[in-house]
Amino acid sequence: MSGETVLIAQSGGVTRLTLNRPDKLNAFTLAMHAELNAGLQAANADPQCRVIVLTGAGRAFSAGQDLAEVGGPTDAATPDAGSRLEKAYNPLIKLLTSLEKPVICAVNGIAAGAAANIALACDLVYAARSASFLQAFARIGLIPDAGGTWVLPRLVGAARARGLALLAEPLSAEKAEAWGLIWKVVDDDKLEAEVSAVAVKLAAAPTYALGLAKRALAASSTNSLAQQLDLERDFQRLAGASPDAREGIAAFLEKRAPKYTGRKA
Repeated sequence: MSGETVLIAQSGGVTRLTLNRPDKLNAFTLAMHAELNAGLQAANADPQCRVIVLTGAGRAFSAGQDLAEVGGPTDAATPDAGSRLEKAYNPLIKLLTSLEKPVICAVNGIAAGAAANIALACDLVYAARSASFLQAFARIGLIPDAGGTWVLPRLVGAARARGLALLAEPLSAEKAEAWGLIWKVVDDDKLEAEVSAVAVKLAAAPTYALGLAKRALAASSTNSLAQQLDLERDFQRLAGASPDAREGIAAFLEKRAPKYTGRKA
């Protein structure tokens, strides 16, 4: 399943996708978009996959868009920056945020430009202590994209979102954690082991219910309280009718560890 720009490996219910252009700091090209999109969709459809891990090869998560592919100032035609968003980045963000399975992002180095917001579209973001996040867009006369203008105010508030967008200064992993931008900072030499342990834990969890929880949390940003209560009722009916809910209750009563399958029915 691996391609030239995205490596894919599966073990024990965990599908790991690694951006693989280390010589270019894993900068995104259209080919990488296509391979990552296909890999994510295949993992989501694979019943053997219970959790997805996204990371980068080498010393970076990703430097964002490969500007060499976009074209330089000597090109005759002005590049349409919106077209690349419509064809590649926007579908990727929509896919990442709609996956039924938990998605962990392991930010092993710099996450810049659109790549920073791709990381933030994942469910749990772990970052190496030396990693950083950079909304680099203002440095080249652009605006934050890949969902950046939507997610940043919701995660860190309006003032900090404006600072990140307008000043285009790197944010350390430790400050990102303190601001609530990411889940956890891990020492560089412990990142892989920590993420692997969490992935194994989630792969053994009731992943159908986790998927419903993800959908409910996503809907809360536009729902009223009354609408959200109704949605919780509806989703709880679905979760409660699943084999995992029956197994979870039985295991609790029998004082044993549950064995979840992630199946809907």
